[in-house]
Amino acid sequence: MKLVIANKNYSSWSLRPWLLMTEFGLDFELKEESLAGDDLKERLRQYSPSCKVPVLIDGDLTIWDSLAICEYVSERYLGGEGWPTAVDSRAHARAICAEMHSGFMALRSQMPMNIRARRAITPSGVTLADVRRIDAIWSDCRREYAENGDWLFGKFSIADCMYAPVALRFMTYGAELAETGQQYMDSVLDHPGVKVWMEAAARETEIIPQDEAGEDRPA
Repeated sequence: MKLVIANKNYSSWSLRPWLLMTEFGLDFELKEESLAGDDLKERLRQYSPSCKVPVLIDGDLTIWDSLAICEYVSERYLGGEGWPTAVDSRAHARAICAEMHSGFMALRSQMPMNIRARRAITPSGVTLADVRRIDAIWSDCRREYAENGDWLFGKFSIADCMYAPVALRFMTYGAELAETGQQYMDSVLDHPGVKVWMEAAARETEIIPQDEAGEDRPA
């Protein structure tokens, strides 16, 4: 298998399948493409018709959506372990992943992922509502599934991969969360795979100006 991703510092979508595949110890080749340059679409077109990353190439199969990649990997290589075992929990997990996958546009716009930065912004009311909604999702899941483990549904799952980049955004912009939401965020930031990704992002030097939102703030 080959996973094509972009800059670790900026590419939130790339982190999601990488984190799942790394967590479960899958063997895969990693190909990184810069997000900079006027030739970006042409470079990415060689991997998928969407001209976007991430892209998973597995034999003759090409998958170019982060959630679809996670679904495929779970079914093909993990025996379904990417999702919670119980039907009700699995449906719940899919619902919050779909909400993340298609929503929170204000947060994405005002709080672009920029791992190595510490920035201050003045969030809009819609962005604050996005933060509150995510905080509620995390807090509700942890209260309901705490007895099963430390992750959103107890055991580490695709849901945690989908929300890991949000924890990194909240770290960058100093989002204020409820106690339970903050505890979950701390768990994500302490995850070994997330730490590896963060360390690699810190070593990158490329700057994507449109993702350098806000003003510098103390770390």
